[in-house]
Amino acid sequence: MLNKARFSHVLFVTLLCSAAAGVFAQQGAPPAQPPSNQIVLDVVVTPKSGPPVADLQQQDFTLLDNKSPQPITSFKAVSGREAPTEIVIVIDAVNTGYRMLSIERTQLGKFLRAEAGHLAYPIALTVFTDKGLQVLGSFSSDGNALSDTLDHSEIGLRDLTRAAGFYGAEERLQHSLQVFGQLTASESPRPGRKIMLWVSPGWPLLSGPRVELDSKQQAKIFTDIVGLTTQLQRAGVTVYNVNPIGNTESLLRTSNYKNYVKGVSKPNQVFLGNLGLQVFAVQSGGLVLDSDNDVAALLQQCISDVAPYYEISFAASAAERPDEYHHLEIQLAKPGLTARTRQGYYAQPATHN
Repeated sequence: MLNKARFSHVLFVTLLCSAAAGVFAQQGAPPAQPPSNQIVLDVVVTPKSGPPVADLQQQDFTLLDNKSPQPITSFKAVSGREAPTEIVIVIDAVNTGYRMLSIERTQLGKFLRAEAGHLAYPIALTVFTDKGLQVLGSFSSDGNALSDTLDHSEIGLRDLTRAAGFYGAEERLQHSLQVFGQLTASESPRPGRKIMLWVSPGWPLLSGPRVELDSKQQAKIFTDIVGLTTQLQRAGVTVYNVNPIGNTESLLRTSNYKNYVKGVSKPNQVFLGNLGLQVFAVQSGGLVLDSDNDVAALLQQCISDVAPYYEISFAASAAERPDEYHHLEIQLAKPGLTARTRQGYYAQPATHN
């Protein structure tokens, strides 16, 4: 059995406070925030196969909070490339092998130069290394310029690799979560919808039958789950995970995250796997794409998923206890369609002056 002490420093850093310094510097006052009890959802509606569906009306949607129907306080249909959306692509050089990184760069260049380099939405390119997050190119709709920047950028070798064993995996998870929290915090003041495309086989899940956590560790991990989930929701960030290894990755490795996608409501339910990249992607309303080696095509699939979409808000009820988990579900009046959005949020008790 693995020693519990091995987990004593995983995540036991203040991710959200240290993440306050933005990766993308932004001057000026942040945009006005909705009332604290208002939950804003970006909802993508799709058929069984094919692109997102437009032209639905508010009456086509029923929003359930813990299985209880909630009044929709605002509704907006957003269609086409006029959607106010920014996209951050994260090249994960910590959790991806050397050879795959080279192939990934070629595929990214192909994606950026498609359609003569005219990008549907502004994109920022970033690289995640042992030293943190490096911004290669800030938000631009010029794919050719971003591709040139990528071509002339050196992604150095790193000390932490997938072959570094258990302790290496522990450090990779810690680094991944720190950068994830930092990047999400930096996006919070920016207006509009934000999409994070994290190109990576995923972070170490560090969960299984031989792994045990004590109650103190579970409580700390639960706090981090609540914090990052809330940060993603308030920042309006949807996460997509594109696995560059594709169909050469083992089925066991690619599907293991599915054991941890269900929202957790109390500390004794948590595993480190609940902090997986793929888990955040699914819970934020994004996609996990891992069945194809064509990274350029997978990235384009993510872009095609961005719009049309529907912006829906509702008033969250005050919680009976701190960090009370609420499961969200959207039902549609029209058959054959599926709505995808955030799967839940953590509510807090009302405060009184």
